[in-house]
Amino acid sequence: METIRVSTSLFDKVVEITYNYLGPAAERFVARQVRNHLHKEPESLSKQDLRSLIDWIRLAMAFLSDDDQLVNAYIASLRELVGDTKETVRARTKKSR
Repeated sequence: METIRVSTSLFDKVVEITYNYLGPAAERFVARQVRNHLHKEPESLSKQDLRSLIDWIRLAMAFLSDDDQLVNAYIASLRELVGDTKETVRARTKKSR
């Protein structure tokens, strides 16, 4: 039996995570963030773009929700795509000081 692999783009992964927080508006929201702030098409989103995209998403979500726990959980989920955990974020912050 042959296994069919479905390739999921990085954009699709971000949308999948975002869907848990914004529902059906997820794809449109993420696409708008990518186009307006990164000045590229969503399909060309790369791993190098993620940190910047996450910063923009955090800012946008701060306008949409007063629930800090919800926003922090969402951002933490996105950071997992980059490989960022609380520990790696702290270490990177220490280095930049």
